Amino acid sequence: MRNILVIGGAGYIGGCLTDQLVQKGYHVTVFDCLMYEERFLKNVPFVYGDIRDTDELVTMSPKYDTIIWLAGIVGDGACAQDPGLTYEINFHSVRRFLERTKRRLIYPSTCSVYGAQHGILHETSPTMPLSAYAETKLEAEKVVLEHRGMAFRLGTLFGVGDEYSRLRLDLVINVLTYKALKEGKITVFGGEQWRPILAVRDVASYFVEAVTRDYNDVFNLSMRNVKIIDLAGIYKNIFPDLVVEVVDMKFEDQRNYQVSTEKAEKAFIFRPKVSVEEEVHRMLDLLRSHRIKNPLDPRYYNTHFVRATLDEIRGS
Repeated sequence: MRNILVIGGAGYIGGCLTDQLVQKGYHVTVFDCLMYEERFLKNVPFVYGDIRDTDELVTMSPKYDTIIWLAGIVGDGACAQDPGLTYEINFHSVRRFLERTKRRLIYPSTCSVYGAQHGILHETSPTMPLSAYAETKLEAEKVVLEHRGMAFRLGTLFGVGDEYSRLRLDLVINVLTYKALKEGKITVFGGEQWRPILAVRDVASYFVEAVTRDYNDVFNLSMRNVKIIDLAGIYKNIFPDLVVEVVDMKFEDQRNYQVSTEKAEKAFIFRPKVSVEEEVHRMLDLLRSHRIKNPLDPRYYNTHFVRATLDEIRGS
């Protein structure tokens, strides 16, 4: 049985990935700084730590057959709060670890590396990162591949992960769900932007299969490409009285891209299974039953939480 280290295993992807790996019979250890969490209650071995502590990770690494590196600052807005810190966490920590250990990693990159481009984009298409987030993910991806690793360029995630980790309410489908329920109205800025979308539980399933694959390559992952405006139709079916406001203006997020998943379809058995509708209903169940006490708490929004944390550090 493989011993697997999931760095960032208490996070949005890491939570459901840890569950799926344990269900498959793997011996899993989670390494995490609990940035967004107050506790880690899962019955799996846990190491509290910071990925910038290269010495600790180097010392630990020989115990594990497989290392999945999920930890990092995620999202354009969150990374923009302190680009220097973003580079240290998202790129330099990975680079230092790999230079010292020469280990193979399974790593999550992002389709945001494509920036704003027309047409269907493949893994060999030009990259045009428009943010510190995309830049650091692309740089880390390169060094992972140099050390025989595998990287997934993830589409825009959505849905509920596991029973313990927080729900992200700053992702387009998730936040539209909250707005539709709370306000009876959703606002779409422009709406013609394309995004590849993928449920967080399906992402975890790709990582589980990746444990059994020895690919040294990068793969786009998505369920399908959608226009943001087309998502409104899903909400209209669930909320017949929903007001949809389309604002004819450019939003601060200028990303616009569609991706091909042909390469992943040839390399992996798994296929995305979780629909937008299914996850919208799961989120509505959580929100309606008040299982999330305060959906406006900054911890559910990466940008707000990182900003508040940095302001607290700077003010102390």
